[in-house]
Amino acid sequence: MKLTNLPLDFSSASLLAEANRCVACGLCLPHCPTYRITLSEADSPRGRIALMSGVASERIPMNARFALHIDRCLTCRACEAVCPNHVAYGHLIDGTRAMMTEASSALPKRDVTMQKSRLRTLVEREFIAKPTRLDAVRPLVRLYQTSGLQALVRKSGILGKTKFAAALEAQLPFVGIPCSASNKTAKSWQAIYPATGSLRGEIGLFLGCVARLADVATLNAAIFVLNRLGYTVHVPPTQTCCGALHQHGGDITTAEHLARQNMTAFDRLNLHAIISTASGCGVQLTESPLNSFIKVIDISDFLEKAEGWNDVRISPLPYKIAVHEPCSLRNVLHGAAHPYALLARIPGASIVPLSGNDQCCGAAGTYFLDQPEMAKVLLDDKIAAMDKSGGHYLATSNIGCALHMASALRQAGSKIEVLHPVTLLARQMGMPF
Repeated sequence: MKLTNLPLDFSSASLLAEANRCVACGLCLPHCPTYRITLSEADSPRGRIALMSGVASERIPMNARFALHIDRCLTCRACEAVCPNHVAYGHLIDGTRAMMTEASSALPKRDVTMQKSRLRTLVEREFIAKPTRLDAVRPLVRLYQTSGLQALVRKSGILGKTKFAAALEAQLPFVGIPCSASNKTAKSWQAIYPATGSLRGEIGLFLGCVARLADVATLNAAIFVLNRLGYTVHVPPTQTCCGALHQHGGDITTAEHLARQNMTAFDRLNLHAIISTASGCGVQLTESPLNSFIKVIDISDFLEKAEGWNDVRISPLPYKIAVHEPCSLRNVLHGAAHPYALLARIPGASIVPLSGNDQCCGAAGTYFLDQPEMAKVLLDDKIAAMDKSGGHYLATSNIGCALHMASALRQAGSKIEVLHPVTLLARQMGMPF
């Protein structure tokens, strides 16, 4: 099947050329989470690349078996991080899923990709791709949580009839409210949060989509810490989703549209950098044209190098903090060391890595929805590691990982709190909410 409507970088010729760079050495196999579980060559990076090459060159059919092995990939890119030939596996898997999406117009969809529920399609199209609508529903979600309705719904089990809704609701934390420049809560994000004291720089904050609703605490914390260190934070209201969920799902057109919208939103501002608090968004932004004219940097990386620390007071915290390293931060941004350095500023804290940080937690965007059995095996490993760590807190730098692991810990009755490193730091710096 010849592809003519895809962007040049995701054409069959481009995919085939990159796939041919794989020398099938097998060094990636022990680093692949799915291969370690199934021990199937087809569920390894080397095997998937062979399948991609076969389909791109029309030597093998694009059928349900092919889709099964491609869909099982977490896009954790651990293989890419250890590849001696630097094969761009992330490019290959995204391009292949785009190829599958393109082919779905000519083949029965069930033979190419897994079906999505109407509810999921609606959420991705009308909320994830238009995240300001998530801001609009925040009051309704808070009412749902505070009125007692959430407890009744969970007790009734009514959501179990819709697996997608049940999975999302189970991961929903208590929804917070955006802060204002006066450190009080506000109905929506302000365009500018002025620095406290001497101005050291102008920074843009990327809100993302899900984080606007489910990780307000981290976004508030980032603003609080940056302001205290002397950085004015700009939050352009026209910014949108980073596009990662769409690109990894094969919808390259929407991903490109969102990238252009973000470029327009931040282009008008004279910024030193754009800060991302979610490493998954950070990867997408870093690998997009946005990073070509404004540097995109993870919050922990930026704060490790930031000035102004001598002007703030950080209260002691005599507890153990286990640090989870998201795949996007570890394998692609290569910034796994930054959260440790940031947390080390907290006096009295004992900071330890979570065992098994070289393996994915199973969240992987929408993977926990698409491949629940595989995701649960990976999640169970993380929860077991957390139990053994003796940590009072679990610090992670990606919203998807945080929601995935926090939900499991809540269901297990654990008192371990899952939060972003910058949130924990902001608390110790006196963040009032």
